[in-house]
Amino acid sequence: MPDRAAIITGASRGIGYAIADALGADGYALTVTARRPEPLEVAAETLAAKGYEVQHVVANLNDEEAIARVVAAHRDRYGRLDVLVNNGGVGIGAAADEHETKFIDMQLDVNLRAIILFYRETLEMLRVAGAEHGRALVVNLASIAGKHPEPWLSVYSATKAAIIAYTVAMNKELSTSGVKSVALCPGWVDTDMTEFVKDKVPAEKMLRPQDIAAAVRFVLSLSPAAVIPEIAFQLPGDPY
Repeated sequence: MPDRAAIITGASRGIGYAIADALGADGYALTVTARRPEPLEVAAETLAAKGYEVQHVVANLNDEEAIARVVAAHRDRYGRLDVLVNNGGVGIGAAADEHETKFIDMQLDVNLRAIILFYRETLEMLRVAGAEHGRALVVNLASIAGKHPEPWLSVYSATKAAIIAYTVAMNKELSTSGVKSVALCPGWVDTDMTEFVKDKVPAEKMLRPQDIAAAVRFVLSLSPAAVIPEIAFQLPGDPY
């Protein structure tokens, strides 16, 4: 059994990959997951080439059974869980009178329901780690849109606001048992998910995925006495 282990969703690229890379460098055994097999395999191979202990499990986060398989594979290989990173998400823009039900459901399922299910499936392992060292951590990727909702991205914004609220509730429920939660709320991050806005916000002006990974490291460095429920990342000049 490794000394520390982590599950990272949406880990084939962007923020999820950056967090997996940081945790691997810090000695965590990794289970990485994403929806598309080929990019996930490449990401896992790249992480393994750095000397990290890593396994990858393909999973669609709107599938309850797939979530259970990810957790079961992690438990079978590592036997413990110290950090859960709920990074996988999807954003689909539409005006209020143009929302398609399948895309509403997809955003609710992937962005919010999956997080709730991952808590349920991993909580036994997280509680054991929390009792051991008081630093078990769940990282929930929200968004600055969850704090300052945007038109056209209304459903996405609503799911991210719900993540922030759920994180607060989980801290009230679990933090005294050594299981802490933090909602990360970044503005624009330079990933392929923000290509649609780079004509207005140049990539060089955006946050870096490594900025988000650094925040995870910061929270993990704190004593068991400290709970950080939320970190918001703004770009210089943002009016929020």
